[in-house]
Amino acid sequence: MANRTVYLVRNGKVRQADNQRRYIGQIDLPLSEEGFLQSRKLREILESEDIQAAYCSDLERSRQTAEIIVGDRKIDIQPLTDLREIALGDWEGCSFADISRLYPGEFRARAADAGYYRTPGGESFAECGKRVMRAFQAILSGVSGNILIVGHAGVNRVLLSHVLGMPLGNIFRIGQDYGCINIFQCKQSGYQIKLLNYTDG
Repeated sequence: MANRTVYLVRNGKVRQADNQRRYIGQIDLPLSEEGFLQSRKLREILESEDIQAAYCSDLERSRQTAEIIVGDRKIDIQPLTDLREIALGDWEGCSFADISRLYPGEFRARAADAGYYRTPGGESFAECGKRVMRAFQAILSGVSGNILIVGHAGVNRVLLSHVLGMPLGNIFRIGQDYGCINIFQCKQSGYQIKLLNYTDG
């Protein structure tokens, strides 16, 4: 594994009709005004970093965040379907409050088995992780130098769990705020986390 740095970013905040916590997996929402501000802040933070390649999910919020970060650099951004957020099936767009009230058993079951519970019509984090790691390994083998990856909360947690050697059952112990940066180094000896869930303000 060649020495290089990976800048792993979560997309900026998305546009919603209200401020309720919702299950937003593969619903293709754009950035909100706050999300655009967060993305511009990310560009400022990363503008002096030596980045040779950029990848993102093909969902709009991830593509918009990546485009703002890259700006006028001569870097092609490659959207990848395998970097999409976890598919949440029947829960897509539903509020946490509604799911916990209407389906209390399923809500508790997911909390108890975070890594392997599959929402109805969706996928588990273990299933999501297979495609995310497939994409990550392809990225590492396909380019040299430092890499920007703009993912999503679930995608980033899966990847960071791998980097940390942490079981998926503990995936929600990793915070991933909108517009956050994670930095880790890939070395011959393995991975080393340098920064986790950083936001400037």
